[in-house]
Amino acid sequence: MPQTATEDLIRSYLDAFNASDSEAMLSLLSEDVVHDINQGGREIGREKFRWFNAMMSEHYAEQLGDIAIMVSADGTRAAAEFTVRGTYLKTAEGLPPANGQRYSLNAGIFFAVEDGLITRVTTCYNLADWIAQMEKDG
Repeated sequence: MPQTATEDLIRSYLDAFNASDSEAMLSLLSEDVVHDINQGGREIGREKFRWFNAMMSEHYAEQLGDIAIMVSADGTRAAAEFTVRGTYLKTAEGLPPANGQRYSLNAGIFFAVEDGLITRVTTCYNLADWIAQMEKDG
């Protein structure tokens, strides 16, 4: 897949995220997408990703800004770095209590791409920084 096509694919995924359009995000994923959750486990499959998105939207309202997308020469791998700006809506298990705290966090996602679809999503951010922001504003 050409670099430009991969960049367009990743931009479409991130635009769908910012539009809170989970179905559009899912349409860009392979059926057996691998999802590596930040400081968590690995889930496989579009349906598990659908469940994850639904759970996340219950707890957080987020927008990505300052987006920079990088793509390998052969278009099979990409990375996006961005700033997550969000609001903690509902307490998530094992995390500090939610009371509408706002946060800003540097983050990134690594992607693998095959046949025009995203086959891996690996999200990385500093959870300790996020927790410190929640406790400071909590």
